[in-house]
Amino acid sequence: MTCSVTTLRAQWIFMKSDGDTLLQQGIQNIYNVQFEEAHKNFESVIAMYPDHPAGYYLDAMIEWWKINLSSRNKAYDAAFLAKIDRVLEVCNKIIETDRTNVTALFFKGGALGFRGRYYTIRERLIDAVNDAREALDLLTECQKIAPGNHDIMLGTGLYNYLAAVFPEAYPILKPVMVFFPRGDKTLGILQLKAAAQKARYANYEAQVVLYQVYYDFEKSPSEAMPYARGLYTRFSNNPYFHRAFGRCLVSLGTLDSVEVLWRDVLVKVLDKKFGYDKYAAREALYYVGVVRMLRGDLPLALTYFFKTDEACRAIDEDPSGFMVKTNLKIGQILDLQGKREMALTQYEKVLSWKDVQGSHAEAKRFVHAPYK
Repeated sequence: MTCSVTTLRAQWIFMKSDGDTLLQQGIQNIYNVQFEEAHKNFESVIAMYPDHPAGYYLDAMIEWWKINLSSRNKAYDAAFLAKIDRVLEVCNKIIETDRTNVTALFFKGGALGFRGRYYTIRERLIDAVNDAREALDLLTECQKIAPGNHDIMLGTGLYNYLAAVFPEAYPILKPVMVFFPRGDKTLGILQLKAAAQKARYANYEAQVVLYQVYYDFEKSPSEAMPYARGLYTRFSNNPYFHRAFGRCLVSLGTLDSVEVLWRDVLVKVLDKKFGYDKYAAREALYYVGVVRMLRGDLPLALTYFFKTDEACRAIDEDPSGFMVKTNLKIGQILDLQGKREMALTQYEKVLSWKDVQGSHAEAKRFVHAPYK
C-alpha cells in the first residue's frame, strides 16, 4: 500500500511514532494540569528532534495554560513570550531554506496565533490583531499545501470568528480592521467545529475556543454546555474546565448539581490545587449562596454572600459584577427577613455602583417596594 505526498501532508505526520506518542502524552498532561510531566514529555521530543518546532511549540503551551488558569497573574508572561520566540526562531530557520515547509509554516502560524490571544488577554489589541493577520497568512499557505488537515482550522476558524466579532466588541479596532481580511463568523464556527472533531493536535483547544465562543460571545450556555461538559469530564483536574462547566450548570442544571459542583471548587481551593485561586473561591461562594437562597435557607445564603462580599473587597479595585450582584442579593434577603432599613442601605449601595445586568433597575424597584 502506498501513500501520496499529499496524503501524508494532509495527515500531518510530523515525526516518527516515538515523538508523536510523547507529544500526545504531553498534550494530555497539559490539560490535566500536570505541567511538570508535560515539560518532561516535550523535553524528550526536543532532545530527539532538536530542529523540529513541535516540542518547542507545545512546551510554550504549558506557559499559555498557566496564564489561562490565572490570567491576572503576570508571573508566567516572560516565560511564555520567550518560548514563543524560540518557536519562531526554529521555524524561521527552516523557512529560510524551504519556504514551503508546511510544518514550519504551521507552527509559526500557531505560535503567532497564541501570542495574539495572549495580547488580547493583556489588552494589547493592536499587537493581537497584527499577530492574527500574520498567523492567518501562514495558515492559509498551509491550507493550500495540505487542504485536508484539520489542525490548521483552529487558527483559521479563530481568525474568521474573531475578525467578525471583535470590531463590535472592541470599537477601537474598527478603523484598523479595514486593512485586514474580512472575518466570517459562520465559517469560523464551522472550521472550529471541524478542528474539534478531527484535528490530531488541536482538537481540545478547538473545543476550548468553541466554549468561549458560545458562552462569552454568543451568550448561549446551551450551545457552550457540550464543550464545557466534555472537557471537564475528560480533564477534571483543570479548574478552567471545572468553572466553565459550573457556569453552564448555573443556567441549565438542577440546583443539586450546581451546588455540588461549586462546593467541589471550594474544596479544591482549600486544598490549594493549581489554578483554584481567590477568584475561583469568590465565584464558588456566590453560586452556593444563590442555591441556598433559592432553597429558602436564608441564614446560610446570607453567610455565603457576606463571604463573597468580603472576597470582593479583597480582590476588586473597583466594584466588580460579583460585588454588585452579591450586595443586591443581600438586600433581597434582608427584605425577606423584614429588615427593611438594612435592605434599603444595600439597594442604595448598588445604585452608587455601575449598572450590571440591570442591577440599577432591580435596586430601584426594591427601593420602591420590598423584595418578596
